[in-house]
Amino acid sequence: MRVLGVDPGLTRCGVGVVEGVAGRPLTMIGVGVVRTPADAEIGHRLVAIEQGIEQWLDEYRPEFVAVERVFSQHNVRTVMGTAQASAVAMLCASRRGLPVALHTPSEVKAAVTGSGRADKAQVGAMVTRLLRLDAPPKPADAADALALAICHIWRAPALNRLQQAHAAHRQAQLSVRKVTR
Repeated sequence: MRVLGVDPGLTRCGVGVVEGVAGRPLTMIGVGVVRTPADAEIGHRLVAIEQGIEQWLDEYRPEFVAVERVFSQHNVRTVMGTAQASAVAMLCASRRGLPVALHTPSEVKAAVTGSGRADKAQVGAMVTRLLRLDAPPKPADAADALALAICHIWRAPALNRLQQAHAAHRQAQLSVRKVTR
């Protein structure tokens, strides 16, 4: 499985591609940051993020895209920018028919470090260790993108089983309704 992780942000949007399957060593395929100038118009920044993500999708051809789920912060302006960058990433993936998964920051931290309250340094250290890198990716947004991809690879099998069970349950409920009518 090849996953593009996206840590959304207007100024720095972390991107990272990881390949592998749960229970086996994972491989980093690429890591970087899509940057936009803080003083540019919002529309131009979003277009730059779109173009950057499209380049990553073209070059690395992931099968899945994992995006950090936007959560409420104290700074509404920051949340809005993060949500807008997140929407661009989801749009780019969906346009290509790629499945998109959203993972909360605490899910990602728990998956890679064992603690949902880990700090950025701990996440970077574990990403470095899990992917057998010489040093943590810089800036932290890049390491966070890799952590998102790792989280998705490890959680996808369980999520797929849950989705299948939910779909089967829904189908069974529909069948019961037809019989009782």
